[in-house]
Amino acid sequence: MARDYISDPEGPWRFVSDQVMGGVSTGRAERLEGAIHLSGRVSTENRGGFIQVRMDLAAPFPTQTSGLRLEVRGNGERYFVHLRTRGSVLPWQYYQAGFPTGPDWSEVRLPFASFAPSGLGLRRTPNPASVVSIGLVAFGRDHDADLFVRSVEAYAD
Repeated sequence: MARDYISDPEGPWRFVSDQVMGGVSTGRAERLEGAIHLSGRVSTENRGGFIQVRMDLAAPFPTQTSGLRLEVRGNGERYFVHLRTRGSVLPWQYYQAGFPTGPDWSEVRLPFASFAPSGLGLRRTPNPASVVSIGLVAFGRDHDADLFVRSVEAYAD
């Protein structure tokens, strides 16, 4: 379970913003200081409100996975992890868990039970064996994003 999806990604991390649906948020994602750095301006104008960096998984998490462990730092804003599963067919269907940031590196543990479904038709909690992508997201309110994530690992209790 010690695979780090930042240092040993299964595929490319790619930047996505609400501009794909007419929003006006701007930003970028890059590798910086051994981490993924997500930065930009999140705007809720024009029914928007997100920027994210996302990676599709080549294989789902092992069944015994309990959650995700991240090492993060940021500008004091709250950020989110979005998980998409095989059951997340529509763009607004995902599971979301939030986490705080501060100026110093800190460890965040997000058990799968803490992920809330967004959109109808999803299970109460995500099934680790059906997760197909991980997103690191600045979301839901007007703010400047400045998030560094240097580790994302699956863990089992």
